[in-house]
Amino acid sequence: MRTSGQEKTSEPYDFDYIVIGSGFGGSVSALRLVEKGYSVGVIEMGKRWTAHDFPTTNWDARRWLWLPALKMHGFYSMRLFRHVMVLSGNAVGGGSITYANALLVPPETVWEEGSWARLQDWKRVMPRYYAIAEKMLGVTENKMLGEADLRLKKMAEQQDVGHAFHNGRVATFFAPNGEPGGRTYADPYFGGEGPERGTCIGCGGCMVGCKHNAKNTLDKNYLYLAEKRGAQVFAETKVVDVRPLNGKEDGSDGYEVFTERSTAWFDKQRRSFRCRSVVFAASSLGTMELLFQLKNSGSLPRISDDLGKRVRTNAESLVGVRFPSKDKSMSAGVAGGAGVYIDARTHIGAVRYPEGSDATGLMMTLLSGGRAGWHRILAWLLTLLTHPIRAMRVHNPIGFARQTVLFVVMQTVDSFIDMQFKRRWYWPIGKRLCSNGDPIPTFIPEANAFLEKGAKALGGIPVTLLTEILFNIPTTAHCMGGCAMADAPERGVMNFQSRVFGYQNMLVCDGSMLSANLGVNPSLTIAALTEHAMAHIPANSPSTSPHLQGTPHAQCVHI
Repeated sequence: MRTSGQEKTSEPYDFDYIVIGSGFGGSVSALRLVEKGYSVGVIEMGKRWTAHDFPTTNWDARRWLWLPALKMHGFYSMRLFRHVMVLSGNAVGGGSITYANALLVPPETVWEEGSWARLQDWKRVMPRYYAIAEKMLGVTENKMLGEADLRLKKMAEQQDVGHAFHNGRVATFFAPNGEPGGRTYADPYFGGEGPERGTCIGCGGCMVGCKHNAKNTLDKNYLYLAEKRGAQVFAETKVVDVRPLNGKEDGSDGYEVFTERSTAWFDKQRRSFRCRSVVFAASSLGTMELLFQLKNSGSLPRISDDLGKRVRTNAESLVGVRFPSKDKSMSAGVAGGAGVYIDARTHIGAVRYPEGSDATGLMMTLLSGGRAGWHRILAWLLTLLTHPIRAMRVHNPIGFARQTVLFVVMQTVDSFIDMQFKRRWYWPIGKRLCSNGDPIPTFIPEANAFLEKGAKALGGIPVTLLTEILFNIPTTAHCMGGCAMADAPERGVMNFQSRVFGYQNMLVCDGSMLSANLGVNPSLTIAALTEHAMAHIPANSPSTSPHLQGTPHAQCVHI
């Protein structure tokens, strides 16, 4: 490792692999690589969190939101583009720190769509990797249905889709039968190799950080075990450049990775690491933006021109129902506790915030109909004027979390935008990631109809995001694609093993590799596809790469 200003030499590598990012792709990569006998460094822009550090509610914006330019070093990021608003996690452990804890296998039909179709027999290959990821992440059926889940079930039954309701598949440590939640147990997952864990109390706090040690975040499984075996995690560190070593443009001699402090204004603590191989796992937006920068600067000019193409939002919409009565709390349960398929392509999942985390209520308003655009704004204004009492209740954030069931609606419908790297009129000093292309659907009529009927039957008020109404853009917590898998660089950025075209010793393992709308939370699929990618990397030295006791793994496929 070199600090800024040190002379470049032919000194040995600092690591065999540098992994950029510690989310579902990065953490899986780190464990599997260190198990195979490689030295691994993980570069993570976000902070490391413990149960004691998390904000009590999301009103504590400084510890909830990630806006380092304003000295807000939380774990929740929001980025507004012309076509979509993207929500994501930013921490050691990536999105697992703040996601709703839902881990679902998508319909098999997704493998027949997009650029990854026909690259291999995905339907035959992927089940084993899903099974490995599920075991590692401790996925189980939700045992703690809360009032929010039960109201979704009632809505489904009233609209003749009750048979399609299901308890969520969640990464949560529940108490043994007959035992209360909130107790501490020795590692229940990895034969004693993992950390102590606490059992879930059903507070609904998964998305503002689990304070009870019950959520199976990546820093308690994949990443924990990787660090235990020698992987080094560099938190609050941002990668700013990646250059091939020794003038070998294809990276055959390895790479030098340049970093700086992500949470500092002035003392950037710039340094660099030399590695044989690099894995980009910085989330779909993070990896796309970094690769655009490296391609544009000339550091990695061979990156495919297909970069940024076909970025998908999971055809997603975020809506909800607010129940003004104070008799029952909607906060109880696991954040992503249950779901229902209202048709073959549309999944609705119930999510919630813990009591007191009402800041999200500032972003919500009355749901209104009408065509997208100014027609819908007029319809919304008319709704506010003709239902003033309902409007006042909805726009009062106090009590929002206790009173509101949020619904994440996702579809397998294929729709996408492109991302470009260019200067904007409002930011002429540098290039930025910008969305481009035809507008994608702002809302899902079938889901809104389901919501309005259910709200009317149960005495609730249907709500949606203000950005959806005012800016005519959807919101997604599951931005995917941009580094598509394909059979050639003219049609994608990487091959079916996640290896980047044009370079040796370079992989992409995060949401940017997803090449179709999944219609469910993509976290499990990212983990499974990364397991698949790591299985194609041979062991460095079989004598020095024993697997951790109790850690399931895929047999290495030598290539």
